[in-house]
Amino acid sequence: MTRAGTRSASSNGRVWVVPDALRPTLAEKYGPVYAGEDADRRIRALRLFGACGDLVVARSLQLGHPPLVGIVDYKTRRGEPVPRETFRTLGARRTVRVTNPAGQLTEALRSAVRELVSSGGGLLEVEGEEDLGSLALVESLPLGATVIYGIPGEGVSFVLVDDVAKAHVRNLVAQMELRRTGNGD
Repeated sequence: MTRAGTRSASSNGRVWVVPDALRPTLAEKYGPVYAGEDADRRIRALRLFGACGDLVVARSLQLGHPPLVGIVDYKTRRGEPVPRETFRTLGARRTVRVTNPAGQLTEALRSAVRELVSSGGGLLEVEGEEDLGSLALVESLPLGATVIYGIPGEGVSFVLVDDVAKAHVRNLVAQMELRRTGNGD
């Protein structure tokens, strides 16, 4: 544990790599997508939720309705940086940092999400790409929670965490190529 409840999670261990054939499936929408005031109203109405993506996490914080877990990489799809101060209130609970390369889902990211969910939430800072963090949120959040993430140019996707969503995520992860890295698990 480093200062102010921040710690880094090791990237050693297992990593699931997205094969090219799976990319179109991962790009599909898995929940309804809302934009503007409609999205804001729905975010405010959520009870327990996790958010993946800088703009979605930032918006929930601007609305005064923080997620249990927010996953960010401090940049947008357009490559615009997002200031760290944006997430200060969520990070004050707890902050965990992981490395997660593009097109991969590391054990470090999955473990960090599980840990944040079980310990009261906080901010997950990703060096690399956070996009597949939404899968880890569906895996780790309890039934009845919601996962929200941004769909560039369209709005916010809302995925209800239920048995169907959890099975779908297990199926997607099973289609990825499992590799071992470093000396971890």
